[in-house]
Amino acid sequence: MKGSAMNTEVVEPYAQALMSVAQAHNSTEQIGEDIRALLNLLANSKELRNFIVNPVVKPENKKAVLQQVLGESTNPFLRNFLLLLVDRRRVVLLEGICQQYLALLRQLNQTVLAEVISAVELTESQQQAVRDKVTAMTQAERVELETKLDPELIGGVIIKVGSQVVDASLRGQLRRLSLRLAQ
Repeated sequence: MKGSAMNTEVVEPYAQALMSVAQAHNSTEQIGEDIRALLNLLANSKELRNFIVNPVVKPENKKAVLQQVLGESTNPFLRNFLLLLVDRRRVVLLEGICQQYLALLRQLNQTVLAEVISAVELTESQQQAVRDKVTAMTQAERVELETKLDPELIGGVIIKVGSQVVDASLRGQLRRLSLRLAQ
């Protein structure tokens, strides 16, 4: 469901439209939470993702599965939006549209997304330390963390904020040390 530059031209207007509806009904945060849950579900269920993007599956079947997966607690505007994507044969762009909506939401809330890669799961105090570091780097009001595990790091973390990368991993330190020794 990830795409090219052409898909970006399609993804952006759909995400903007969803944001407009969310702002008009004062539900930007609720839709954001529902989108995060949906993205998490799609990331953890390859079968669901493949079913939704499969062009052979009839639209009414896709709608029925989406209705069942989303449940009644999902924001009705988001639910209708997803059904519209199925009708317009744009559901293949669902992940991109959702990611773009979250980017717009972060921009609206002056929130920075920091991707944190660590060897082990970070504790709450370690996550707060990373948030503080990113806040100092970016002067953002809030910081949203997206954590990933990479056991090859050995220890430490790599923090990516936009185009900035802070490599405080043991692997990175060993690489820098070997470059110094090679000189």
